[in-house]
Amino acid sequence: MAAEQLKQMGVVGAGGAGFPTHVKAGSQAEVILANGAECEPLLHKDLELMVRYAPEICAGLERMAGVTGARAVKFGIKEKNKRAVEKVSPEVQRRGWGMVLLGDFYPSGDEYELVYAGTGRLIPAGGIPLQVGCVVNNVETLYNVEMAAQGQPVTRKFLTVTGAVRKPQSFWAPVGITFRELIVHVGGVTTAEFGVFVSGLMMGSLTFDLDDVVTKTTGGLIVLPRDHYLITRKTRPVRAMAHIGKSACDQCSYCTEFCPRFLLGYDVQPHRVMRSLGFTLTGADNWNQWGELCCACGLCTLYACPEDLYPKEACDQAKTDLRNIGKKYVQQHPVKVHPMKEYRRVPLSMLRKRLKVDEYECEAPFRDESPVPKQVRIRMKQHAGKPAQPVVKAGQTVKAGDTVGRMADKDLGADVHASIAGVVRDVTAETVVIDGQ
Repeated sequence: MAAEQLKQMGVVGAGGAGFPTHVKAGSQAEVILANGAECEPLLHKDLELMVRYAPEICAGLERMAGVTGARAVKFGIKEKNKRAVEKVSPEVQRRGWGMVLLGDFYPSGDEYELVYAGTGRLIPAGGIPLQVGCVVNNVETLYNVEMAAQGQPVTRKFLTVTGAVRKPQSFWAPVGITFRELIVHVGGVTTAEFGVFVSGLMMGSLTFDLDDVVTKTTGGLIVLPRDHYLITRKTRPVRAMAHIGKSACDQCSYCTEFCPRFLLGYDVQPHRVMRSLGFTLTGADNWNQWGELCCACGLCTLYACPEDLYPKEACDQAKTDLRNIGKKYVQQHPVKVHPMKEYRRVPLSMLRKRLKVDEYECEAPFRDESPVPKQVRIRMKQHAGKPAQPVVKAGQTVKAGDTVGRMADKDLGADVHASIAGVVRDVTAETVVIDGQ
């Protein structure tokens, strides 16, 4: 399997980042790791995927190991997900690979965490797994790798729809379908007014736009009542977040003490970044550097802070400020794991309670029936890099799997395909709209 084939088949990181998989396939690595950790609260789509498609996932992993020249292959999966472990283990053992059994902690799916758990290696500050000889792929990405090898492009997304809905479940959905249609597919909502967290409560985004559409990186939808604690917090204006932090932060440093990157040995100190909120003309840059290596996992804001402040958002702003002035912080000392790391892990059970979503925890079982949209809106940018360029015109008839957006040879990205058969209604630089037959 050639790396170029993955680009043409539109394979990108399905775990959220959307990094084009052909770039990873074109590198040389010592170790390749499958990421089946799935640590976002309430989302269980990777679990259901591994239970039903373990042979395909492992076949894709084997292909990636082959093209990267990896001598070692490891499969990261939570030990508590016994149904998935039972399905994956025989495939792993048959090939002589290793299993990395993970605890039920957040964020065990972070690639820095997984590389350390699987190999004992620490990625350089601000670096990528390849710098320590590793390549990491989400399990759905690996499934798509195997499908691409069989000539099937990425036209659908496996996701979970859960929360305040009548029938929480996981299923395949065509790329470009609206959130509104997904919610109908699970029987509708159980609350009059609601918001939707896209791809996670911790690292996802909040929307009230049900006409927004599924992309290759959508991990799922979590519906919560409009007056829920998390929606109230998320909808607070950024200026108000900073104002509250400026006046109320007492520098307890819990945000730093629970930070997963700090505990791995990186210079991430949100409590110091919070100090910069009170600075005016000088000094902020010196404190903002402590947010440069933040991974935006959200634990500081949504779990660690006893005053419900916003250190993660302060770090987000710090990174923006530093980027705007062209300043990049470089960690001076070697990365060294904090001696308390293993004792400050955050269990998912405790995180759900802190987020006030325990009542919505359920299996979200697999449903082998996909929603059938009358129309899809296919985005040209569903990946890291540049948007694809539309290669179809209004009025043109297309089949599911036909290329509707193509990347230039040297541009970072992946091709985009029609998810349903029909007629192209509209074409812009951003989207291709297809009416179903």
